[in-house]
Amino acid sequence: MAAFHSRSNSFPSQSHPVRDAVEQHLCRLKSSEAASTSATSICTNLASLRDLHEGINNLIQTASVQQALSNEQDENWINELLEGSLRLVDLCGFSRDVVCLTKECVQDLESSVRRHKGETTKAIDMNAYVASRKKINKMVNKCIKNLKGFNQNSTAFPDKDNDLKTIGMMLKETEALAFSMLKSVLVLMAGEKERSKQRSWPLLSKFTQTSRVHSEVQQEAVAELVFLRHLQVTKKHGQHFFAKQVESIRNDHRET
Repeated sequence: MAAFHSRSNSFPSQSHPVRDAVEQHLCRLKSSEAASTSATSICTNLASLRDLHEGINNLIQTASVQQALSNEQDENWINELLEGSLRLVDLCGFSRDVVCLTKECVQDLESSVRRHKGETTKAIDMNAYVASRKKINKMVNKCIKNLKGFNQNSTAFPDKDNDLKTIGMMLKETEALAFSMLKSVLVLMAGEKERSKQRSWPLLSKFTQTSRVHSEVQQEAVAELVFLRHLQVTKKHGQHFFAKQVESIRNDHRET
């Protein structure tokens, strides 16, 4: 990560508290994101990413930054950052659509289990679930392949204003972080090829109890994503086990 130590006349000579806070937050999040391997840590990092964007927004709204931007003649680097933000918005929209499709897929199968009260679920319902999952995974995998070249272009930042250059670099690094985290979410949606039920069910419980997720709705959505990866396993061990696990997780979620 670039070291942000340059200062210019666009900011007061003393340390700028808003910018310093954003720099520290960015450093912490980069370290955390690099070490994130679990679904729980991804949730925590997404919440932290939201806080980072709020801090950056506060920084950009400061009078000193607004003045520096108004005096900036080269708009190319600004336009590049805006284009990157628009691509991230599109990626967020795609991720949201996949989450909605995934939840519908799970809810349909859950309804089938409830109707049969733990008895064997009809083959047509299970086949419908499997077909939906294959469709969703195909969408996600195609999107991930298309993202390989995303955010790899270098941006030429202004040299005459060190503070403006620093902010531009911070925005670029934040964009790269957001891209990486959203990609991790998509990989989570597609699921790992193999995961044991002994490891997965406790992980699902952690998701439903995570307090750092943005909202209860998002908390439930992410829990549903992990929940998807167990259905083929539970099918082999009987629908009675499946129904008991669903009810257990639902009860845990209501208590949080």
